[in-house]
Amino acid sequence: MALNNTVKSTTKLIAFSHSSLSKSVSRSFHSTGVKRMGGHGHDEPYYVHAKHMYNLDRMKHQGLKMSLAVFTAFSIGVAVPIYAVIFQQKKTASG
Repeated sequence: MALNNTVKSTTKLIAFSHSSLSKSVSRSFHSTGVKRMGGHGHDEPYYVHAKHMYNLDRMKHQGLKMSLAVFTAFSIGVAVPIYAVIFQQKKTASG
């Protein structure tokens, strides 16, 4: 009798754990929905995150800003390697 009750309870426990495992385990990707900002006036064309954010033709002082940006990027691209070579040569010469 005790053995019969043990077998029944074990069977119920296995069945319960199997069904609860199959319900709780999921092998799929999950993500939350996209949060949208609506109704707060964020659809203006000049808003920072508008879909036309990178229209360079609307930029004020476009010639000056683009020239300055290109010159700065070029200067950094030239100056950093030159500085690295000079620094390395000083380290080698002093050692």
